[in-house]
Amino acid sequence: MTFTQLEIFALVAELRGFTAAAARLGITQSAVSHALKALEREWGVELIVRRQAAVEVTEIGLQLLQRTREILGLSEAMRQEVAAALGLSRGVLRIGSFGPTSSLKLLPAILATYRQRYPGIEVHIDEGADDEVLQWIRDRRVDAGFVVLPEDSFDTVPLVEDQLLALVPAAHALARQASVTLADLCGSPFIMSEAGCASLIEPLFTAAGLVPQVRYRIAQLITLLNMVERGDGVSIVAQLALPDRVAAQHERLVALPLKPAVRRRVGLAVRDVRQATPAAKAFLDVAREVAR
Repeated sequence: MTFTQLEIFALVAELRGFTAAAARLGITQSAVSHALKALEREWGVELIVRRQAAVEVTEIGLQLLQRTREILGLSEAMRQEVAAALGLSRGVLRIGSFGPTSSLKLLPAILATYRQRYPGIEVHIDEGADDEVLQWIRDRRVDAGFVVLPEDSFDTVPLVEDQLLALVPAAHALARQASVTLADLCGSPFIMSEAGCASLIEPLFTAAGLVPQVRYRIAQLITLLNMVERGDGVSIVAQLALPDRVAAQHERLVALPLKPAVRRRVGLAVRDVRQATPAAKAFLDVAREVAR
């Protein structure tokens, strides 16, 4: 067993293919296949099932993948600590990001400062929904990830706070109000955001004893905004998820605060800050500084 074989196993599992893993590593597909087969022979188990369209990780493969990521994470942390001791700043940092809130509103400013201070660190950004980022942190696929707080499973750093806003068509009767209640929104077809907000929104209605008329569930924010603008329904989204010039870009859409207001906190999370790589710890420090 070598670190190279473990890296190849983890990458094939993540990218779900030999060709993609070979391209990422800059080696041939046959080299990737040979390394993985050698690892399977040594362990005496099948790690990957080869399919035509993609590969699948076996049940035992998933168990060993978790251990593999732990070993690779510790190895990367050791490399970075040695580099830091020698006055060098080199390594890889993987960040999990969800939607416009972190990818468009938070990451650019944080990365600008981070890359200026640590130009030798190679940064990889994986984007997905809120629950996907949480799973990536658990699986050690990323070193740190943006999350909605509180999140008791990990060590976290609070960054920003915003609020949930109701979205209604400009021609809707509610558009003339200064704010709206959850009950107000139950009188119209509801478009539920599946980009991570559903886990925040649905409990609000449940706690209030209300049931929204969910007609659509949409993963892409731009689609949701266009549907509300067309008059297909009303919705609720987080303020930081909206474009900076939402009124100019969507003239037939109105964003209104909820009554009572519903706040949302966003921060960064790592599995265990004591075991985090130097690059990840530095990213947390920069993010905390920039957020101020």
